[in-house]
Amino acid sequence: MKEKTTPVYDILGISSATICLVHCLVFPLLTILPLGLSHSPFIDLTFASIGLFSILKIIKKSNLLTASILLISMSLIWISVLSELFFEIHLDLIFIGGIGMIIGHFLNYQSHKKIKNHDTTNKF
Repeated sequence: MKEKTTPVYDILGISSATICLVHCLVFPLLTILPLGLSHSPFIDLTFASIGLFSILKIIKKSNLLTASILLISMSLIWISVLSELFFEIHLDLIFIGGIGMIIGHFLNYQSHKKIKNHDTTNKF
């Protein structure tokens, strides 16, 4: 039963990181337009919290490379979010961390998919 939960958290992590990355790339362009939009670091904090939740759920079942990519990426995201929240300094580390999160979750999803396919083919 636990084998099914890891892909769910990987998909949650991939989705959250992708939406966050799109938000971080598109939102500065929208602030140029006179729409009255302002950036809130709490949105980034929400995406970072979802990413942290999914990482904590899958990190024990990941290989060393994937776990390292996810942890480093999440650290970069949290450094960027907290620096913006407390010091009002925008760091571009969030873009690197977002891309790393997508790659890390994708690699983890693929590795579990291969293991699952390998286990089902060896049952007969």
